[in-house]
Amino acid sequence: MLGRLSDRVLSWIDSSLAAFGHGFVLAWTKVERSYRRPLSQVALRLKFAFYPLLAIGAIAWLAWDWSHARSLNSAEDAIFDLVVQWRPFEPQPSGRVVVVEIDECSIEYFRGRDEGGWPWSRQRHADLLDQLDRTGVRAVGYDVLFVDRSSEDPVGDETLEAMARGGAGRFIFSSTRLHPDYDEGSPLRASQAPAAFPLQRHPLDDPRVALLLPYGEEMTRFSGIANVTRNADGVLRDIPLRETVGDWALPSLPLRLATTAAGRTPGDFAAVVRPNWRQDTRLPRISAADILTGQPVCRDAKTTPPALKGRLVLVGYTASGLNDSKPTPVDPVMPGVEVMAEATEALIAGSAIRAPPAWLKYVISVLLATLTAFAFYRGEPTTDIDSVFVAANVTMLTAAFVGLTFFGFFFDVFASIGFVSLIFGLCRLYAGIQRGRAVGNGDFLPEFAPGQVCWLAIARLRFVPDVHLDTRAAARRRREYRRRLRRFLYAGSDAVMLEGVVERKSWLHEALDDLMVLVWHGESEASARAAARHDLARLERQLAEYDARSPDDGSVRLAFACAEIDDGVDDSDRGERRRLRDLLGQVVAAPSESPLARRTVFFDTADVSSGGS
Repeated sequence: MLGRLSDRVLSWIDSSLAAFGHGFVLAWTKVERSYRRPLSQVALRLKFAFYPLLAIGAIAWLAWDWSHARSLNSAEDAIFDLVVQWRPFEPQPSGRVVVVEIDECSIEYFRGRDEGGWPWSRQRHADLLDQLDRTGVRAVGYDVLFVDRSSEDPVGDETLEAMARGGAGRFIFSSTRLHPDYDEGSPLRASQAPAAFPLQRHPLDDPRVALLLPYGEEMTRFSGIANVTRNADGVLRDIPLRETVGDWALPSLPLRLATTAAGRTPGDFAAVVRPNWRQDTRLPRISAADILTGQPVCRDAKTTPPALKGRLVLVGYTASGLNDSKPTPVDPVMPGVEVMAEATEALIAGSAIRAPPAWLKYVISVLLATLTAFAFYRGEPTTDIDSVFVAANVTMLTAAFVGLTFFGFFFDVFASIGFVSLIFGLCRLYAGIQRGRAVGNGDFLPEFAPGQVCWLAIARLRFVPDVHLDTRAAARRRREYRRRLRRFLYAGSDAVMLEGVVERKSWLHEALDDLMVLVWHGESEASARAAARHDLARLERQLAEYDARSPDDGSVRLAFACAEIDDGVDDSDRGERRRLRDLLGQVVAAPSESPLARRTVFFDTADVSSGGS
């Protein structure tokens, strides 16, 4: 009993789904026809002009985008953030750059000893710098701004100034570039800024520049700009190494450290650097309290502190409430001192991420979009191009991941590939509309009504390569002929195309792929034959025009028949489908055929008998 009930339920569910599916497909067909048929009319008028128009539109948008928002470049920046997070491996830091952080532990340690909280006295900063100097560091970048003298600690002020003098450039203090609106009231010229260097041999433009500099003369002399500019979306990816003011450049804190350590001039470095951002293998660090006390105050006693001798050290605060955080691709609140340290690491260790110039992705987009449009303009490419396109894109994306992961090179083609994929999709969509008309798809043109239009003219076209061609050359010529034939039919004709008898790449395809069947219909035999005669004449002219430019080394053979179907008289078992199938079989299996140029043999001896000819 239960089995019968379950069978009834399953049968009801199955029949309900079948009825629903059938009804939905019929309704959806009406929806598709409501927009596909208007698109088909547009395609019939535009023909193949759509593809050059699309290429021109794509190039125009790329040119506008390059000169305005550069959204393609911005999209690449967002993709870079994902790639740098998804890569399977991160580069290990060289260990040549160490971060000394004024963290919460360091502040709380001295507060707990009743030696004051934050801000620290100038003397404590001087003591920290002195301790670092005693460890044998190569150079120190102090990412703490000392703008005014301390009324409570004048001795500490003088100590810091004396250390700057004695360090002779080994200790670099931070300064800040103010907004250009303040430049007019500044007494300082660009050439007078600390370590300013000319951008050309004979600098002429020397405007005023507003800077917040350390209070001491020697500290000012050995200072570098520490504030950085973010990308348009607010994320810090590229760190500027200098500030351009007129014909002069003002070096940043990382740049001054790099020139000190490497013994190179500031002009030897690029204007910006993109660090190889890390989220799991961060730079070595140590708390300031551990340096000041020489004891493991803030670290585990079993943990070995990073080596400082011969290293470049960046000192800055990371404590909550004091942290000058910056959003980076791997950390939305990365401490400012760590940002400076990553930039210094990139310069010293040569680990900066290299990328092609921004204009290259626009050039690639232009070339690929133009090539795609041209490929479809020649005629709809084989469907194999879809898999080739996907494989090429996957290869390029894989190369971008591998380049960033193992070689520090970001081949930023992601946005370009996305843009070209859009162009490819539009070309494929338009070609689908053209093909829908050519094959007689009822979604793109009115369906055949055999009760009103009962005469069909059918032609079989076959390309025969010249005997002197080898197998590969013959296959290429045959493929080119089919492309030309499709282009002719896609541009608009009265014929319906039946391309292929079996599926492509099946074991029978090679034996039957030389067949192309064209079908015309008319209310009378004369109208059906006239439509066939007109299209075949046009086809011969077009093939001849192509041959003048690029000979196909072969000839086109034609077999033809015309007959009346669904005459409403024959009530035997030879119904409509068999008669139409017989007509198709008669043409496909016709033993006699004639060159397309001598097609009149089929039209001058028309047989108007019911069987057709």
